[in-house]
Amino acid sequence: MTPLQFSSGDVIADRRADYARMLAEAGDPAAAAELIEQALEIVPGWTAGWFLLGDYRDKAGLPAAAVEAFRQVAEQDRSGLFGADLKLALLGAAPTPDAPPSAYVEGLFDDYADRFETALVEKLNYSVPQKLHAMVAPHAPFDLAVDLGCGTGLFGVEVAAVTGRLEGFDLSANMLAKADEKGIYHHLGQADLSVPEAAGSLFAEGLPRGRADLVCAADVLMYLGRLDMPFVLARDLLKPGGLFAFSVEDGGAAAEGFCLQPSLRYAHSQDYVRGLLSGSGFTLLDLMKTDIRMDAGKPVFGILFLARLTA
Repeated sequence: MTPLQFSSGDVIADRRADYARMLAEAGDPAAAAELIEQALEIVPGWTAGWFLLGDYRDKAGLPAAAVEAFRQVAEQDRSGLFGADLKLALLGAAPTPDAPPSAYVEGLFDDYADRFETALVEKLNYSVPQKLHAMVAPHAPFDLAVDLGCGTGLFGVEVAAVTGRLEGFDLSANMLAKADEKGIYHHLGQADLSVPEAAGSLFAEGLPRGRADLVCAADVLMYLGRLDMPFVLARDLLKPGGLFAFSVEDGGAAAEGFCLQPSLRYAHSQDYVRGLLSGSGFTLLDLMKTDIRMDAGKPVFGILFLARLTA
């Protein structure tokens, strides 16, 4: 949540929100919720305030009251910037979305871009780029690789030395700017992998279908639920025999093939991914179950896949 989104536009309401944040950080979310309620009496149209109220009520063990607040967010935030539908789904008050709102993901990573690498690499022991590179390295060199959801370019750094042309696509313009600073990409473009319109960016003029011999999606698919669209896009990007390397968070035996987690990321079952690969014309070459990062002091486990396009 950026400072602009956080401010209510009213000095008194903002002051109460500041006190509420301090109370929440001190371990008293119920008292924090009471202060936010007072702030919202002053500025009832403050969407970020309703989101904070829902969050504090949830942490205070008041799920029904949290649902009431998040429903207010959903009513005011038609773009989905705050991801209220995700919160409602976790609280059992709405179905799990097939994907988060694009505005939510874009806003999340635009805000995160400046501290992304420091947080992931130095604090959370993020290891997906290195582990995925180790899986694809025996098949190098690559004439052309496409880095889907490239972020700041952490996987690109790993593969650039063995790639003739490297392209990167991401939903977040701020992430793309950070990737551009590395000077390793020959082309960068903005694309939302959850929608068919992504093809307009991936296959713009001069970017033909079937051009890549490697497509990678490192730590990207956990921000999507259903994976049909990114798998179709990967298939259309690849030459026959091309490689698709990607990671998911391990969803165990998730009933629908994927599930929404308290982190607001999705986890996917191995069977679900295997079925999509087969149905999209891929043959699985390699699979690795491993820890991929830390979250709240605990390891997050994922599955890394390497598949070849055979159809």
